[in-house]
Amino acid sequence: MNQAFFYFREIKMQKYRHILPVVAAWGAMIFWSFSFVWVKIAYKAYGPLTVIFLRLVISVVLLAAFSLALRRLQRISMKDLRIFVLLAFFEPFLYFMGESFGLLYVSSTVAAVIVATIPLFAPIGAWYFYSEKAGLRDMTGIFISFVGVCLVVLNVDFSFSASPKGVALEFLAVFAAIAYSLTLRKLSFRYNAFSIITYQNLIGAIMFLPFFLIFESKDFLNTPIHGEALGAIGLLSVFASTMAFVLFTYSVKMLGVKRSNMFINLIPVFTAILAWIVLSDSFSLQKIAGIIIVILGLFIAQHSHQKSQEPQAEE
Repeated sequence: MNQAFFYFREIKMQKYRHILPVVAAWGAMIFWSFSFVWVKIAYKAYGPLTVIFLRLVISVVLLAAFSLALRRLQRISMKDLRIFVLLAFFEPFLYFMGESFGLLYVSSTVAAVIVATIPLFAPIGAWYFYSEKAGLRDMTGIFISFVGVCLVVLNVDFSFSASPKGVALEFLAVFAAIAYSLTLRKLSFRYNAFSIITYQNLIGAIMFLPFFLIFESKDFLNTPIHGEALGAIGLLSVFASTMAFVLFTYSVKMLGVKRSNMFINLIPVFTAILAWIVLSDSFSLQKIAGIIIVILGLFIAQHSHQKSQEPQAEE
């Protein structure tokens, strides 16, 4: 009787452990989807380097205060310092350079669909560096999900046009995001999420500082206070540069690089929904169908792992 009780309790705990990383991944994708809208609002008054630098500084202050108050801020081991520097170089530095400057030339929706290609390339890196195998159901789920993404972001006649420079910059962000995920895996088992994101954003802010001082500091000081733009930077700092990374770090630790990056296909879907709500963009049946297909693809990929990891009954 006791064995049966502990067995079913273990099954319940296993399912609970599966749900939390998935919920964390969804939360991160929602916050990052909002960032495409907030960045456009911030650009009404400030340049890309100003927006990035301010959001990182605010994020570091919030994270450091919170982590110190809860005694969650760990010290970096000297042997891990270069890994932290590499992590910060890929993201926020290189990723934000690509994404933020790319948004000057392409729309939020186009940028979102390019970001959605990350799951197509991430399994290659995960297989090469960590031997994470991608099964048939994984690849099927990724393919189905990406088809849904295309339905969401393409026009009814399936036309697609964008600035080559903007597309190239957004693909730079894609490369940086994949490299970031692979580097993050090395630290996620030795440091908690708050410590990783605090140091990552601190080092990233230091990397951006000279660029901000040289190219945009004078414009920033001469620009009148713009409440809407500053509010958008505050939202970017709290949710996109802080909470999203904390949630994604937890997801990578629990699900792995490949499975966590699958959820990035949700970003253009959420972005399309936000554009409909905030900007009154059209929301056709094609987009609705695309959203359903994206969720179906993610369900197929996730369900295969949950099924394979359920506790087996003893003989």
